[in-house]
Amino acid sequence: MVKTIFHTHPSSQIPLRWRLTIWYLLTLGAILLLFAAFLYWQLQRNLYAQVDTTLQLAASQAFINVDADGDTIAFQNVDNLSDPQYQNEELTYYLLSSDGVLLEQLGQDTAVSPQLPQQTGYVTLAIDGDTWRVYSQLVTVNNATGWVQVVQNLDPIVETLERLLTQMTIGVPLALALAGIGGLLLASSALRPIVRITQTAQSITGSDLNRRIHYQGPTDELGRLAQTFDDMLDRLQAAFERERRFTGDAAHELRTPLAALKGRIGVTLSKPRPLVEYTDTLHEMEGQVDRLIHLSNDLLFMARLDQRQMPLRLEPIALPDFLAAVVDQVSPLAEAKQLELYEHVPDHLFINGDIDLLIRLFLNLLDNAIKYTPEGGQVSIAAQMENQQVRIAISDTGTGISKEHLPHLFERFYRVEEDRTRSGKTNGQSGAGGAGLGLAIAYEIVRAHKGNMTVESQPNQGTTFIVQLPA
Repeated sequence: MVKTIFHTHPSSQIPLRWRLTIWYLLTLGAILLLFAAFLYWQLQRNLYAQVDTTLQLAASQAFINVDADGDTIAFQNVDNLSDPQYQNEELTYYLLSSDGVLLEQLGQDTAVSPQLPQQTGYVTLAIDGDTWRVYSQLVTVNNATGWVQVVQNLDPIVETLERLLTQMTIGVPLALALAGIGGLLLASSALRPIVRITQTAQSITGSDLNRRIHYQGPTDELGRLAQTFDDMLDRLQAAFERERRFTGDAAHELRTPLAALKGRIGVTLSKPRPLVEYTDTLHEMEGQVDRLIHLSNDLLFMARLDQRQMPLRLEPIALPDFLAAVVDQVSPLAEAKQLELYEHVPDHLFINGDIDLLIRLFLNLLDNAIKYTPEGGQVSIAAQMENQQVRIAISDTGTGISKEHLPHLFERFYRVEEDRTRSGKTNGQSGAGGAGLGLAIAYEIVRAHKGNMTVESQPNQGTTFIVQLPA
């Protein structure tokens, strides 16, 4: 025996609102980290660029005040230098000979010893825990060569960047914490309709389908979900009610002939009778059995249509010949009631359908029209092409059907008059054999062919059934 074990993923046990909040925080955290890294890098780059620009400008100003002093170079007019660069306490100026000997120094003393540079440019030095930025520029005056160096301490910039990093280290988690609380509240609020849907679904049973969500919020995704859920419950409730009504009506229809059979058998067996009475009783019982067989076949046919267990054998059908053959089958019934049958079917009309099912469909409609039309009346069948469909109308001059019955004519076991006889001689139109299934079967046949059937009727003016089938 093989035992199947289903493993539940740990994340599936976390409530949805928490999972949404976690994903939100992870996404927001990644965005904040990237933004913080970019901001730190950009600020560092700008601050260093400002320092480099300041050093280069200061060196250029100092270069202007360098002149030859014999074989060496020296600062000229130092006392008169009023340029702001020389008053900047953060800058120190070195003037070096070509072999690296310190010639002059301007500005504050620093821990940076002058070093002979290899080329013009920038160098960053770390000395005794301090960071320095050095810019060197080659100077040549009257065959005297040397170097101008400008030095600035980078510790203020480093401290600024460290303070920014500290603030980011504190601010990002704090922002994530606040965002997590807000995200959890928003997720809980957004998922509240789903909680109501879950509670409503849990409270619904097969015997009670009356509960609804009645969502009153905006028509967003959750609003449409709630509305769809209510619509689904409406359809389920209607289907359950039809099923219960169908079951009750079927039981009633089956019980009536069975009760008649039981009664006739009991009466017949109550005492000895002449042979002719036994024969009459058997004939009556045979009629009840035929009725049971007809009803059982109709019920089985409906069940197969509902479950799509009756595949259609589609084939092209020439409508004039087909309807003419159907009319020939019902002509004896019309002649018996002295009814006039009319056909108006163009020669060029064709439909694709299952010929056996369509024969049953139109025989049923014509049989109803003849059955419920008074003697001397008229029954007509007309067809025409309309919007890429074939429209077939079967009309009679019977007494018609009241307006309140029209929406229910295609329901199973529905009868226009509940107390009508089973012989079908009362007014109104319903199903085959008086059980109320004929029109329901006809409607399902039309639906199986992806068509549509409607009815139009006025009391005392007749009834028209309209069948629309794909061409």
